Amino acid sequence: MKKYIVSPNPHIHAAVSTRSLMLDVIIALIPALLVSVLFYGLSELLILALSVACCVLLEWAITKWMLKRPSTIGDLSAVVTGLLLAMNLPATTPWYVVVVGAVVAIGVAKMSFGGIGQNPFNPAITGRVFLLISFPAQMTDWTVPQGFLSIPSCLSGVDTVSGATLLGKYAEGGVEAIAGTDYLQTLFFNIGGSAGELSAIALLLGFGYLLVRRVIKPWTTLSIFGSVALVSLIFWLIDPTRFTDPLFNLLTGGLILGACFMATDYVTSPMSTAGQVIYGAGIGLIVMMIRYFGSYPEGVSFAILIMNMVVPLLNNAFHQKKYGRN
Repeated sequence: MKKYIVSPNPHIHAAVSTRSLMLDVIIALIPALLVSVLFYGLSELLILALSVACCVLLEWAITKWMLKRPSTIGDLSAVVTGLLLAMNLPATTPWYVVVVGAVVAIGVAKMSFGGIGQNPFNPAITGRVFLLISFPAQMTDWTVPQGFLSIPSCLSGVDTVSGATLLGKYAEGGVEAIAGTDYLQTLFFNIGGSAGELSAIALLLGFGYLLVRRVIKPWTTLSIFGSVALVSLIFWLIDPTRFTDPLFNLLTGGLILGACFMATDYVTSPMSTAGQVIYGAGIGLIVMMIRYFGSYPEGVSFAILIMNMVVPLLNNAFHQKKYGRN
């Protein structure tokens, strides 16, 4: 006989589920996914398909044979992890690197803690950071394949073009290397980098969709943008010949993808509004310290993982008002 736990009323019902939330995230990612596939072509499509397939199959296998419980792949969280992992990879990433990233994201960062709702670190970011440390050459190969919107190689005479990221140019050559950057072009179409760095406007459209659907709250994202803008403004005013301006830092790299889709993860972000603001401000500060003074040109993934560790402290320090309490 099954035992049921009945708690005192009132009970609040909502027409949302993990599956519906994950489906909204997938829909929000569609503009950025379409732009990346059109620009990077078949190679990007294959990376997306392989990443999603590996994540889903791994979660199914672990729940069936290791955890001995019903499969959870129907909640679509593994699909979201696969998409986000692929969007953090270069379009030239070898297949075996994608597979390793999926193993770390699902097998280590998610399922080893018991599955969705119990993992302290964002799975996709954990997989991406592991790959960046383990396969630095493959993870920093920003050669741009010929995509569906590019000039065919038979007409251009080349199979690939160089696509060094703006942050990479800045890290190597300083402010002079990025002089004349067209911010309007960067907003719509930023050549070079991973799929998640290609079009800022496509990502912001997806973010707007999530806000309209009330899937996420804006505080974490806005505090990340505000912190990045404020810190970069201070350093830029001190020495504009050495440090980049706020607009450059907001529109380049994986900041928008991380701030809109990864730092806002329900499981690994704070529950309270105050906690979300502090969490986002910490991410923005760490990002700028890494960009200006670190060994890596980009620091979004590292910043989110570091602040993931602070989330339990923020949840203890800042409590949401309990239902029925003034």
